[in-house]
Amino acid sequence: MNQQLIQQVEDICATRGVRLTPQRRSVFVLICENKKASSAYELLEQLKASEPKAKPPTVYRALDFLLEQGFIHRVESTNSFVSCCSFGEHKHFSHLLICDKCGNVVELQDDNLIALLNSNVDKYGFQYSNHVIESHGTCQTCSSLEDHT
Repeated sequence: MNQQLIQQVEDICATRGVRLTPQRRSVFVLICENKKASSAYELLEQLKASEPKAKPPTVYRALDFLLEQGFIHRVESTNSFVSCCSFGEHKHFSHLLICDKCGNVVELQDDNLIALLNSNVDKYGFQYSNHVIESHGTCQTCSSLEDHT
């Protein structure tokens, strides 16, 4: 795990006056290390390797905190979680590419798309609290595997 990334998260937490507890830190590290989006129960099973007494509320509280701080995203369609590529920003638009074969998720930040979305939101005087676009399909790796079968 990238220590610089963890330090950055710890610094943001300190600036905001919130605590990155050991459990929150562990859940964040697990999410970052997983290549695909992880469900709460997958994270719980992984967490039990280092904290055998971990219970579902531990993971759910950590996920709520990490979401609230903008360090992770919820993949709404699969009820799973991925790290945020521009974490620390409380509100931003993200576009997730989700592979239905392998489960990998890529977060995109496109300034043109964001400008268009902001324009649409502003036009209607809408105050958004969360905005995630999810595109499902097959990633390049899985597509090329299909081509070879």
